Amino acid sequence: MMEYRILRAQPTDWQQVRSVRLRALADAPDAFGSTFKEEQQLTDNKWRSRSENVNIAQFLAISPSGNGFGIAVGAPCSEQEQTAGLFSMWVAPEARKLRIGIALVQTVIDWAQSENYRRIILDVGDTNTPAIRLYQSCGFIPTGRTGSLPPPRDHIGELEMERMLS
Repeated sequence: MMEYRILRAQPTDWQQVRSVRLRALADAPDAFGSTFKEEQQLTDNKWRSRSENVNIAQFLAISPSGNGFGIAVGAPCSEQEQTAGLFSMWVAPEARKLRIGIALVQTVIDWAQSENYRRIILDVGDTNTPAIRLYQSCGFIPTGRTGSLPPPRDHIGELEMERMLS
């Protein structure tokens, strides 16, 4: 069993957040709204700025040696009041099936509850069965809303899922 801890990234962790995020984009290019190429070109100042945004909670799964191998982000959903979004969810291939994804999702749920959100939504590729199962195991259900990723991946359908919070 792989040892790890989940931590909320601080502004000083921006380089580790960048590293994990770029690894995620390279590993799963059809799973995110942005692309590796787009985010690889971001300046250090942009990465620092993201990490300094107090409204966004970036969580990393970290090995005892300090290597990041998972990420999940919680942030306000600007379109819907009292709704948080779960974004950028990813676990490295070598760490999948170790329940680290569940731990990351639960950490975002806990964050959203502590911030008094009533609901969390997320988008997932409609053919990404392992991710859909993960989210279902964490209490998310499809809302019936669908969409697609922006070009160059506009052939990828997305399914919106939600979880109500107490």
